[in-house]
Amino acid sequence: MTDVAQKDAIVEDRIYSLLHALKTGRHQHIWRMLSDLHPAEVAHILESLPPSERQFVWNLVDLDDEGEILLHVNDEVRAGLIRDMETNELIAAAEGMDMDDLADLIHDLPDVVIREVLHAMDKQNRQRLESVLSYADDSAGGLMNTDTVTVRGDVTLDVVLRYLRLRGEMPDLTDSLIVVNRFDMYLGTLSLTQLLTSDPSLTVAEIMDREVEPIPASMPAREVASLFEKRDLISAPVVNESNRLMGRITIDDVVDVIRDEADHSLLSMAGLHEEDDMFAPVIASARRRALWLGINLITVFLAAWVVGLFQETLHKVVALAVLMPISASMGGIAGTQTLTLMIRGLALGHIGKTNSRWLFFKEVAVGSLNGVVWAIAVAMIAYFWFGDYMLGVFIAAAMLINLIVAALAGFSIPLILRRFGIDPALAGSVVLTTVTDVIGYLSFLGLATLFLM
Repeated sequence: MTDVAQKDAIVEDRIYSLLHALKTGRHQHIWRMLSDLHPAEVAHILESLPPSERQFVWNLVDLDDEGEILLHVNDEVRAGLIRDMETNELIAAAEGMDMDDLADLIHDLPDVVIREVLHAMDKQNRQRLESVLSYADDSAGGLMNTDTVTVRGDVTLDVVLRYLRLRGEMPDLTDSLIVVNRFDMYLGTLSLTQLLTSDPSLTVAEIMDREVEPIPASMPAREVASLFEKRDLISAPVVNESNRLMGRITIDDVVDVIRDEADHSLLSMAGLHEEDDMFAPVIASARRRALWLGINLITVFLAAWVVGLFQETLHKVVALAVLMPISASMGGIAGTQTLTLMIRGLALGHIGKTNSRWLFFKEVAVGSLNGVVWAIAVAMIAYFWFGDYMLGVFIAAAMLINLIVAALAGFSIPLILRRFGIDPALAGSVVLTTVTDVIGYLSFLGLATLFLM
């Protein structure tokens, strides 16, 4: 069993134990179980429970853990939990949180709680929070934490070591200190390894790394994640347009971005959102899915209208109705393969002006080759099935046409949608299905009408 499967099994066992304890009234057992878990694990369990059980378990959570748990649950679950919390609970949950975490949570809090939290802050922390909130959530500035350890270049390593001992503690995931001048302008970094292994009489400027490039606060979160992946970073400094240090981003924040991107890509293909509550009420879930179903219904009627144009042909040659779905279905699968590769390539930044032309011809070639191979196979099956070689010719020609068109559509649809500011993962599959269905039916039935009528 893989590590992932083992973890899933453990979580499932915990959920089962919780539900069993709820049914048997063993609330003390639930409380002990929750106190032994990490807040992220408790959040995962809460997301996996129906609303009534979720609320009961939430009431048993340790007050000191509520703030961190709220950060780990998805938006819809968080909103439901916050709605039932008292004002003093929310204030206690928000106190002591890191600035980046508080910035993520504060938009979901009631106004009265926000005012109380801001009032309880000192001026420096209030300014830090404002600096994080001034950037979009999906940018480096929105991800960053303002809790950084900075040093000057003209001090010795011995002074830095004494400063750190007096400080007493370091922010989580600190692998280097950030070097700035007296105006907080970024100069470079000093790794803890260099600090501990170098001569204490040396100055910071003598051994600091000036090659570490800071991340602009305006950089999109997706690019930040790509940067961390390529450079194997644990943390990175964030600067504004004037090169003034604003904070730092750590790997745990980037992991959240990667997970959210993966969830978004997967669920968007079905018209869903990654922050939706799996156990939301029936009416709310049905309403969210209705729009996507309605859009799909329109595209299906378009394909049906194309089929309706050939009613007379279908009445005369019934075998056409049997073979008709094959071309459309094969085109849909082939197009989806190209579409998925394109969406992934765009998300990772692998596709641009320099290589898109080569990729275009490659996908057309793949579609053509597969079209020829499977057209011959389907033509032979159709001939042996119905004893009519012309049917085999029609279905083979239609499949070849549709697989080439599917490759073209799978390649071009994501690029076109992105140019118009539409998420390819959200709308790409619907547009592609419409194209392959229409072309598949039109080519097969059109050829049959031309030569059989």
